[in-house]
Amino acid sequence: MFEKNLLAGRAILITGGGTGLGRSMALRFAELGAKLHLAGRREAPLQETCEAIRAAGGAGSYSCCDVRDFAAVERMVEEAEQATGGVDTLVNNAAGNFIARTEKISPNAFNAVVGIVLNGTFHATLALGRKWIAAGRGGNVLSIVTTYASSGAGSGYVVPSACAKAGVLALTRSLAVEWARYHIRLNAIAPGPFPTEGAWSRLMPSADYEERAKNHHPMKRFGRHEELTNLAAYLLAPLAEYVNGECVVIDGGLWLRGAGEFNNLSELPDEVWRQMEEARKK
Repeated sequence: MFEKNLLAGRAILITGGGTGLGRSMALRFAELGAKLHLAGRREAPLQETCEAIRAAGGAGSYSCCDVRDFAAVERMVEEAEQATGGVDTLVNNAAGNFIARTEKISPNAFNAVVGIVLNGTFHATLALGRKWIAAGRGGNVLSIVTTYASSGAGSGYVVPSACAKAGVLALTRSLAVEWARYHIRLNAIAPGPFPTEGAWSRLMPSADYEERAKNHHPMKRFGRHEELTNLAAYLLAPLAEYVNGECVVIDGGLWLRGAGEFNNLSELPDEVWRQMEEARKK
């Protein structure tokens, strides 16, 4: 199914598109023929990813944008429309997360994660959805959530993320019904552990904990980026036109072993917690 021109003629906007899974999806979608517009707060990774897309013969552009600011998102969407000739697909990938004992976090820390993950997803979805509906154009929205949101069980030690991602999943399923008559599809992917630069180090407190997490996994390994990008490409492709309001888990069966991906952090000693809390302040 992954023929070279599978996504030819498509224009895809990815928030958080300069790094991690966002970058991997951007490169894969470009390889399949799509035009890409990437959004994020830091220019350097956006520029580097666009250069990699162009070097491989694809079309890539970017905007610097804080998705917590709706006016900034509207400007970014305008730039994306101009750069691509008309965006038909949104991937809500921008996220923030950190490990913490909930009684130690501040309301500002909670709001920062919810602002990026939930409000940012709503902002981008609303800005593009309004355009599609007004113009009589269909569209696709794919949001990256988590297994602890899709299982409904949440997870200790990542409470802001659990709350925000659960909201994104509710948004996805609600709008899948409401906007279906406009030919707008909304789906989600719930990844288990996929190593990425930056975010991964904040969620794996030590090499020892990472090894224990791998050994706890039913498949004794973490996800590979190409496994997720191929799933995303399928959900956005014409072959998946009847898939709407769905959340596909891709975690090798990890959540079936026990809800709450980070619940076993209760085993960490206080000294390790103090070290992580100090590291976040730097």
